[in-house]
Amino acid sequence: MDLFTTDLFTKGILPFLLVFVLIFALLQKSKLLGEGKSQIDALLSLAVALILIAIPTPRDIIVSLIPWMAVALVVLFIVLVIYGLGGDYDKTTKALKIPSWFSKSVLVAAIVFVVVLVLTVTGGWTYIWGWVNDGSSILGNVLIIIVIGAALWVALRKDSGNDN
Repeated sequence: MDLFTTDLFTKGILPFLLVFVLIFALLQKSKLLGEGKSQIDALLSLAVALILIAIPTPRDIIVSLIPWMAVALVVLFIVLVIYGLGGDYDKTTKALKIPSWFSKSVLVAAIVFVVVLVLTVTGGWTYIWGWVNDGSSILGNVLIIIVIGAALWVALRKDSGNDN
């Protein structure tokens, strides 16, 4: 079990594999470099993953993000399972019907979670919170008013009536 807690594994092998696989999968799916170019996709993914583990700051950010993203995926899975227990089942497509409000809510929550997580891990959240919480800063007060206004606009605006 000591192998899985060593710095070589947690700060070397795991981030390398994660970045390599993610970039390779994105390049393969998007066909950004062309059809049937898996060797080039692999080389580019290898180069980016090696650069990542060679530079400590981005590597440490990814190492800090990985456990929280795993927690978020587990929570999302639990939410979808709970929704699936009481959701509508479409017999023609033999699939669960997910209304657009639910998928949009999950998307917004995921984006907010990722932004706050990245800001927290990189130290930007402390800077932003200090800027907003500074009593002498008018910019912080304006930002709070903008956020409240945006929340009210989203909550009170009329839907166009469609569920897509």
